[in-house]
Amino acid sequence: MHSGGVEWDPVKYVQFGNYRDRPFFDLTGRISAESPRRVVDLGCGPGNLTAALARRWPDAEVLGLDSSAQMIETARQLKNAPENLSFQQGDIASWMPDAATDVLVSNAALQWVPGHQLLMKSWLAAMMPGSWLAVQVPGNFGSPSHALMRRLADSPRWRSRLGGVLRHEDAVAEPEDYLQLLLDAGWLADGWETTYQQVLQGEHPVLEWVRGTGLRPVLAVLDAEEAREFEAVYSTELDEAYPPTENGILYPFRRLFCVGQKIGQRK
Repeated sequence: MHSGGVEWDPVKYVQFGNYRDRPFFDLTGRISAESPRRVVDLGCGPGNLTAALARRWPDAEVLGLDSSAQMIETARQLKNAPENLSFQQGDIASWMPDAATDVLVSNAALQWVPGHQLLMKSWLAAMMPGSWLAVQVPGNFGSPSHALMRRLADSPRWRSRLGGVLRHEDAVAEPEDYLQLLLDAGWLADGWETTYQQVLQGEHPVLEWVRGTGLRPVLAVLDAEEAREFEAVYSTELDEAYPPTENGILYPFRRLFCVGQKIGQRK
């Protein structure tokens, strides 16, 4: 799921596919559902990972939901897509699970949804006993890549254009907060975090990475000439923060996970 009003580039998003995919499989690998009826992937992006869920549970109805028309269009053009897979454009903030939703997945999406912890509470209450919820969000808002972006956006040159565009203080909670949320709702749950030591190659690879996600709100506001000016300064600062090594540029990426099952027998 991606923030409203932001143009998303599916090609740019999947540029670092291996690194973007791995947290999804680390997350969904902890779901032990055997024969779910309905599986929903909130913030499905270009749909390739949602297709993996459809292949894992071929007897389930698997739906991918995303707010981006570009992402949904790309997802609907997936080659060799399983027959039990479908996609729908929609807003996470107004979505609710129905009684048949046995597995609900949200991978790297809820950071775009203000107040998503209250939203999660409503999902936990609505889902049936035996259901599974699995959530992953980035926990790297304090990393140099994001701190430098915010500092530049708040500089005198850009403050009038970009003030308030970048959320960070309340974008995500900590792993223990998500875990407590599920436990308080009477779910069996597990929470953890992983920092992936990503080795990036090529010219200005950290800039290329954030172009696919964190920089999108900035690029949505600026015109092409302004974007080039912003990126020129930002790229120089990134190159200093993430110096090259003989093996490439090391870009640590912290991610937060929570998986749980509602206590009781499935009806």
